[in-house]
Amino acid sequence: MFTIGDFARHGRVSVRMLRHYDATGLLRPAHVDPASGYRYYTAAQLARLNRIIALKDLGFTLQQVLDIVDEKVGAEELRGMLRLRRAELETAVAAAGARLVQVEARLRAIESEGHMPTNDVVVKSVPTVRVAELTATAASYGPEDIGPVIGPLYDELFRHLETAGIAATGPGVAYYEDAPEGGGRISVHAAVQVSAPLQDGAFRVLDLPSLEQAATIVHRGSMDTVLPTAQTLARWTDANGYRSNGYPREVNLECPENRDDWVTELQAPVTRA
Repeated sequence: MFTIGDFARHGRVSVRMLRHYDATGLLRPAHVDPASGYRYYTAAQLARLNRIIALKDLGFTLQQVLDIVDEKVGAEELRGMLRLRRAELETAVAAAGARLVQVEARLRAIESEGHMPTNDVVVKSVPTVRVAELTATAASYGPEDIGPVIGPLYDELFRHLETAGIAATGPGVAYYEDAPEGGGRISVHAAVQVSAPLQDGAFRVLDLPSLEQAATIVHRGSMDTVLPTAQTLARWTDANGYRSNGYPREVNLECPENRDDWVTELQAPVTRA
């Protein structure tokens, strides 16, 4: 038999954890000396310890772990629990990856401060364009809120257009407005240029108003990394005597399958300050 200290070393856990598992009934010692109270474990108990640690690392509660190792959970129920936990972990990994992208974008924005390429910004007029669009509301203008809304909107819009037999005649145009309900919420418009009669049904066909003056810049790469480009445009606007008149439009010039190869023009409506 092993003392609790030896068993802890072999199992690569702490003595404190073994005492906790004893108290909760997860892993009782094989023997407790009645005189000294010392706990002793056998090598065979390492198998149960390994299962406990593995299940705990998967995120199961101690009660769930106890039910599983004591075989109170059937095979089918266990498979269901594992599938659910896998889905939760995949969601967490995806969310962490998205946060990492935004952290990197913030770092690039910081690194670009003081290095503003003014020749990248062009002021021009933008003509009226007819678009088909769907609209939804995002919790904020932050990329973590815009991204999950606009992607599904475009997917749904193109399904509606295919059903209606309407083909896109130009690039997609995403644009944004403060939502009527306020609270920082944003009305997200996923639009694409079309040649079709005006309508307001499953999707809307409208004439997107012209912009008399727009400060424009081209962003190359995924829209998840647009922050440094957008802030370059904002700094240029301020430095050159212009005032912003709303959220920039995003015109998707090139949208290949690899998002890192996207080419998007930002069109920020401006007036002379």
